[in-house]
Amino acid sequence: MTYLLIKSLHLLFVIAWMATVFYLPRILVNLAETANEPVVQARLQLMGRRLYKFGHNMFGIAFAFGLTLWQGWRVFPATLPNVTAGMHWIDAKLTLVAVLLAYFIWCGRQLKRKAAGNALPSSRALRWLNELPVLVLLAVIFLVIAKPF
Repeated sequence: MTYLLIKSLHLLFVIAWMATVFYLPRILVNLAETANEPVVQARLQLMGRRLYKFGHNMFGIAFAFGLTLWQGWRVFPATLPNVTAGMHWIDAKLTLVAVLLAYFIWCGRQLKRKAAGNALPSSRALRWLNELPVLVLLAVIFLVIAKPF
């Protein structure tokens, strides 16, 4: 029961973090497209800063629960199973999560660059970059469900 509760909480916070990973680039697109509207720009900057902070918090909590699922059996062997023993899908999953985290941080830095008065990439480029996390998330989901290796 403890394992399922931790797994459910991990999934909940991963979903919350992924919402920020999907929405923050959308804010960047809107910032790039509303350059001549200072009121809109200010509101989008505020939304972006708050969302970025929220996303960091959600990632931290998801990470803590994920680490507990992955390595918790070492501390609580009677309660938590070793779910990745001898399997390497977890290595690929963690690599892709690191890619998503790097992307999220890049988006946050773009937001800070814009706040400092620097230009963003074009809205077209940002729209394309906005689609990449979907593909990475699909690969993560496949690895978790199929455990192919």
